[in-house]
Amino acid sequence: MTQTKKSSRRNILTPKKLLVILPIVIILLSIISTGIGAVYIKPWDVFAVLIGTGAEMDTFIIENFRVPRIILALLIGSGLAVSGTILQGLVRNPLASPDVIGITKGAGLAAIIVIILFPKAPSIVLPVAAFAGAMVVAFILFVLVYKQGVQPTTLALGGVALGALCHAGIQYFMIKYPLEINAALIWLTGSLWSSSWEHIIGTLPWIIVLLPLTIFLAIKLDILNLGDDVAQGLGENVTRVRLLMLTIAVALAAACVAAVGSIGFVGLIAPHMARRLVGIKHKYLLPVSALIGSLLVVVADSIGRGLIPPKEIPVGIVIAVIGAPYFLYLLRRERNS
Repeated sequence: MTQTKKSSRRNILTPKKLLVILPIVIILLSIISTGIGAVYIKPWDVFAVLIGTGAEMDTFIIENFRVPRIILALLIGSGLAVSGTILQGLVRNPLASPDVIGITKGAGLAAIIVIILFPKAPSIVLPVAAFAGAMVVAFILFVLVYKQGVQPTTLALGGVALGALCHAGIQYFMIKYPLEINAALIWLTGSLWSSSWEHIIGTLPWIIVLLPLTIFLAIKLDILNLGDDVAQGLGENVTRVRLLMLTIAVALAAACVAAVGSIGFVGLIAPHMARRLVGIKHKYLLPVSALIGSLLVVVADSIGRGLIPPKEIPVGIVIAVIGAPYFLYLLRRERNS
């Protein structure tokens, strides 16, 4: 009976239908989310602003504060979700995410160094430093795993070790500079509070180039999942493909974390949700994961802005509150199946 219900549900929500439904849902929720904040703007007033007939004050708030925030949330959600999907395919472990291989920790350590040791540095320095920190960790990881052929186990263990090392560095600065740590803590929790068009300009090129490229290479992830021997038999250079996909995953995660800080669980939960809806074929899994990731971040940011206005809860905290129970549910479900 249960299998019949599952199969009928999948027949109703085919991957192609989801690729139409999810963008519509995202657009509607984005319009609603644009009105949420210290100054509440009704959805039809938001729509009036978007078509150019809104009130002057509403237009100023939406164009300068709300729209950049929503666009950045969509970009960050899709980038982190796709990065997590790639890593789960490479490591062959559903628990893999940018956090697991140490990318976000490397970005966090670099960001903390800038925030604490160079507080008067220009604002552009922080995202550049965070991106550089993530890429340094990735480079060290490449060096560690290359000789072993970028094996999934080596990749996961090397990432965990580097992440732990970076986390130790973060803890050191938090203990040594307790008075200067407040700004760093906001960044570490992940926040869209200061989102601007500059953040979008810095993030958008990575998303519009790497997401289509990832979907174009989706078949290679499917081949890797068949096992190294089968992949080599089909003519794939397994090490080269893994390095290429790992580079894309790292670049996506680094660009996203550099823009808004460390937002966990998106790269972990979104691929799980997408996998339950469309299965394991990456040509559907990757775009659906991207859409679900965008949806998660927009909803989480809306909750963070609308729960206790004018105060805001960082989106990273809201995502953790949403994601942790869902992840525990997944673990329990897998154990009982």
